[in-house]
Amino acid sequence: MRERIAEGLMHDGYCYKYDVSLPLQSFYGLVEAMRERMGTIVTRVIGYGHVGDGNLHLNLTSPEYSTEVMDKIEPFLYDWVANHKGSISAEHGLGFKKKNFIYHSKSKSAVRLMKDIKHTFDPNMILNPYKVLPDF
Repeated sequence: MRERIAEGLMHDGYCYKYDVSLPLQSFYGLVEAMRERMGTIVTRVIGYGHVGDGNLHLNLTSPEYSTEVMDKIEPFLYDWVANHKGSISAEHGLGFKKKNFIYHSKSKSAVRLMKDIKHTFDPNMILNPYKVLPDF
């Protein structure tokens, strides 16, 4: 059933998808906060995930893609996650879209350490180029 949720949401039009990690006590609070913030500008706000490790799949739908919706989601979502001691990236890494938002969850020194570790194992930067960490 879980695998069909995302597919079902596409019937609403466009689906804004996020994978974040949160402490258990804040797990569903993000869904409630987003519902309150978004109001009727979106069709649905759905959250589901892995309670055991705090990974939340947050999906918001609207009839079509809208910059107005995006501007209302980001960076609010990332600030909310950071304020509740979560991480903006859960199962799927940062990718192109989230790499410049990492500072909402991690300090500059932590990001620098991540970059140093990546460079140790990938000195030519050929594995997932431009996707893993932000530019300094």
